[in-house]
Amino acid sequence: MGNFQRQWDPMITTLPGLYLVSTGIIKPVSWLLGWTGTVVCSTGMLRFINLLFSTGNLYLLYLLLCKIHQKKDKATSAFQRIVSALTLASFPLLYFFSFLYYTDAGSTFFILFTYLMCLYGSHKIAACLGFCAFMFRQTNIIWIIFCAGSVVAQKLTESWKTNSLKKKDERTPTVPDSIAEIKKIVHFLFEYVLSINNLKALILMTWPYIILVVGFLLFVFLNGGIVVGDRTNHEITLNFPQLFYFFSFTLIFSVSHLLSPHKILSFLDSVKKHPLFYTGLVIVSLLLVWKFTYVHKFLLADNRHYTFYVWKNIFQRHELIKYVLVPGYIFAAWTFMEALKSKSIFWNLVFFFCLVAATIPQKLLEFRYFIVPYLIYRLNIPMPLGFKILAELAIYALINVLTLYLFLNKTFQWPDRKEVQRFMW
Repeated sequence: MGNFQRQWDPMITTLPGLYLVSTGIIKPVSWLLGWTGTVVCSTGMLRFINLLFSTGNLYLLYLLLCKIHQKKDKATSAFQRIVSALTLASFPLLYFFSFLYYTDAGSTFFILFTYLMCLYGSHKIAACLGFCAFMFRQTNIIWIIFCAGSVVAQKLTESWKTNSLKKKDERTPTVPDSIAEIKKIVHFLFEYVLSINNLKALILMTWPYIILVVGFLLFVFLNGGIVVGDRTNHEITLNFPQLFYFFSFTLIFSVSHLLSPHKILSFLDSVKKHPLFYTGLVIVSLLLVWKFTYVHKFLLADNRHYTFYVWKNIFQRHELIKYVLVPGYIFAAWTFMEALKSKSIFWNLVFFFCLVAATIPQKLLEFRYFIVPYLIYRLNIPMPLGFKILAELAIYALINVLTLYLFLNKTFQWPDRKEVQRFMW
């Protein structure tokens, strides 16, 4: 274990963060207990590392919920926070891969830890944790940028409130509903950025993250790309529908919060009030689906994954299906943005930018890539009512039971392989 030079698999595309942590934890324990190599590097022992990360994720989610909702939601009870943390820790994709030796549990752990330290203003510690997250998965640099961006967004919001206070207008800058409001926000941003003092203040606050980003750019330059190992199957594309898939994914997994008769009526009312806007949005979305839908060969070939069946049973039913789904995408996007209306426009801009960067370049439809943006979204929406959280927990528990049952009991074999194959996310 830890022999990275002689035993490294060239098909692996991520840095050895998980393997380094596994070595750092298991090696000392094996020395203390006198375990042999077969025990130390056994499948069960390696998977145990992710169970540790999973436990850490539960605690971090609780701390993040306490920090994010401590001021805004004074009525939020300890019960809501605890059950919300338990629910998010049992989020089906994160829960499932906690039992396998994948990078998701550890990658999520370090990103959540980075975000928590960022919220507490410990930016040097956050940057160190962000480096650990990067060692688990290179694309985590996006969420390190998000942490830096959230710091900038907070400063912008404070400055906006100070200016508004002078004008006797204490409103938080929310998502604009008119061209006049957009012009007002753009004008404010230009004024803020043109101030040398403001830029100095932002750099002094975010310099640990800036160092990480510079280091990432140096890594990409020296490595010749973001991927290590197999690059042929991990090419960057402009797969715009990935954003639509994420919104749909979020609507499904947050159905107890995002879907209700009132929400549907509100959406229809919004369409009636802004027909030209939604007509233009539909046209643009149709064009994006038409010109920028990419289908990775793994999606069509690997029938172990649920995405294979989603694509086969929905998108491959008819060539027009992908266009018929566009109104549903728009509704899902609308509910998503409505849920985050309590956050400032600056925070939303940062989050949306990082969401685009994390999803659109991916050619492969892989639900695991949605874990971190989903959790960040879910942590930042207003704290739901208790019965909605319990409904969410019940849905997650049911999905987890079904997925584990399928994984353990519904095995199959490929004609050209002897190994047992299993259904999984």
